[in-house]
Amino acid sequence: MALGVGSPRTTSVEIRGGAFPISLERTTDRPGVSFSLIFRDQTEMQANVLDTLDFANAEQLRYFSKGLGALKAGSNGDIARFKDYTITRADQKFVGTWYIVRPEYGETKFQQPEADMITKTIASW
Repeated sequence: MALGVGSPRTTSVEIRGGAFPISLERTTDRPGVSFSLIFRDQTEMQANVLDTLDFANAEQLRYFSKGLGALKAGSNGDIARFKDYTITRADQKFVGTWYIVRPEYGETKFQQPEADMITKTIASW
């Protein structure tokens, strides 16, 4: 099937595969560009529930990246609060730094190397 002019185009970057996947997507269509963080809800263990944290534009996506950067420079327990979600830094002895993203529904956790991959991807977009 050929894509017509004006058909949405999606670019997806897999941040993590496996049982609890995370991907960052950029969708380009006529009115503009939208961004999404898609992840398996880690609070739901009985089912495979995928949740999406949508960003209306590049500016909102950059705020997410800035939140990760501020937390990287911060301390255990620091929280970046946004209108639709929070990001919490959770250091674990012998394991390293984790980030917990909590939108209105669901939750995902990822480590520092994955956070670095997210911020690098955002910077390239």
